[in-house]
Amino acid sequence: MRKRRNVFISGHPLVAHKLARLRDRRTPAADFRRIMGEVGVLLTCEALYGSRLSEAKVRTPLGPCPARVLAHDIVFVAVLRAGLGMLDGMSRLHPEARLGHIGIYRDEGTLEPVQYYSRLPAKMSGALAVLADPMLATGGSAVKAVDILKSRGAGKVCFVALIGAAAGVERLALAHPDVPIYIGAVDKELNGEGYIVPGLGDAGDRMFGTN
Repeated sequence: MRKRRNVFISGHPLVAHKLARLRDRRTPAADFRRIMGEVGVLLTCEALYGSRLSEAKVRTPLGPCPARVLAHDIVFVAVLRAGLGMLDGMSRLHPEARLGHIGIYRDEGTLEPVQYYSRLPAKMSGALAVLADPMLATGGSAVKAVDILKSRGAGKVCFVALIGAAAGVERLALAHPDVPIYIGAVDKELNGEGYIVPGLGDAGDRMFGTN
């Protein structure tokens, strides 16, 4: 994968440590869900670092004080179903954010994305939309989800994922060069079924204890 200006691979030690737990096939579903939310918080902190601020004034118990507050709305959007595991931690990080959901599944024959659901907040113009999908595999679903957010007028979109395949990261970075991608790790390969190798398996199945 070529180095892209809009791709940011986390160097946080806690992200590396927690990803090792998520990759481990012995990690039970309850721990998997919790750790996924924790990594979601860490990556979202990085994604929100460039948020715009405006000048404000507050009054402390001892008097007035200049302050800075967010200058725009934030919308956290999960790609169903696995993105729900990240959305929980993200919403705890910034409870004032509005939430949205996009349902996309990958056709097993063509590996292309198929949208089946979209529920997003009204009036997204000017908002920063943080799109969460744990696995960035072929990149088709991610590109489709960003297309949907842009069509709804999101002022800025950024993408957060736990693990990506090099080909999928490249596909999203090229399709939407204005969308920063914050990711925990990038693996080299996809297998014939479109799964990231070594990856961590099916994030949704492991999170919900299904198969």
